[in-house]
Amino acid sequence: MSVHEQSRGFASDNYAGAHPEVLQAIASANAGHQPAYGGDEWTARLLETMRGLLGDQVEVFPVFNGTGANVTALTSLMPRWGAVVTTSTAHINTDEGGAPERVSGLKLLTVDTPDGKLTPELVDRHAWGWGDEHRAQPLTVSITQTTELGTLYTVDEVRAIADHAHERGMAVHMDGARIANAAAALGVPLRDFTTDAGVDILSFGATKNGALYGEAVVVLDPSATEGLPYLRKLTMQLASKMRFVSAQLLALLEDDLYLRSAGHANAMAARLRSSLDDAIASGDLSGLSFSQPTQANAVFAVLDNAVADRIRERVRFYDWDRAAGEVRWMTAFDTTEADVDAFADVIREELAR
Repeated sequence: MSVHEQSRGFASDNYAGAHPEVLQAIASANAGHQPAYGGDEWTARLLETMRGLLGDQVEVFPVFNGTGANVTALTSLMPRWGAVVTTSTAHINTDEGGAPERVSGLKLLTVDTPDGKLTPELVDRHAWGWGDEHRAQPLTVSITQTTELGTLYTVDEVRAIADHAHERGMAVHMDGARIANAAAALGVPLRDFTTDAGVDILSFGATKNGALYGEAVVVLDPSATEGLPYLRKLTMQLASKMRFVSAQLLALLEDDLYLRSAGHANAMAARLRSSLDDAIASGDLSGLSFSQPTQANAVFAVLDNAVADRIRERVRFYDWDRAAGEVRWMTAFDTTEADVDAFADVIREELAR
């Protein structure tokens, strides 16, 4: 078995390479000279494409990565005394090295949730104290679609949060690191659960869905943000050769490659979950349960740590909560049915030992 074959696993959709069509788009953009810092034809086309998907008012700011997109977006929504209401499992809270706090100077007000999703009622745990100089002012709600627990907000759920936040004078940010998986799972246009649902600003993810690198801050309501052209530079997210970021995003958006790739990843997660569910139901598999519904490209399972460690020696994946025996299995645009079936066999074999 080659090193490349050995490295295929279920740890993260970030482990997958770049989609061949994305690589071709980069190569095609590498012809001749183009104006730097977003003055190129690919960035202009990206703006028009995003406007076609999300509305004529949209502004687009390509950036290098998801953390940069989140920090830049949140910074544009509020002053330094502002605070963000989000879940305790949100990427901005658990996986960005304190960047929102250290770079933007804002405060995160986190809420524990069983499924990684906020509700209007959960927002209200922190949505108070306006005018109190002793308290960071809750001025933004940040939700993740799909969530870090692999769960999915419906259109109505996003709209309910946005309406609730706006009634309280708060803006709404969506971390869309896996927004393509959400769109594929919901089966509705992007704008249905973003622009039309009341989201003010979006971090549009691409790397987890086949891009080599690059995401975008997409302003859905220009009246809600301020200073993004300057903030992108200030947060070190302004690419001089921006055409190579924009070309990747275009490759994903044109001909619905983003939906096809994410839909395939979702289907592979569903295949894994279904295979194991069937084995559990038939009595052929014990010692395994699931902690979250499988709604996109993540499967959250619970099993003995020793069994998980044995499985991991053969196929790579991450613990999510080792104290609870919870693990996360992720699928990607290039996960095959054979990959899934072989992994399911490994899980069955190790549980049977």
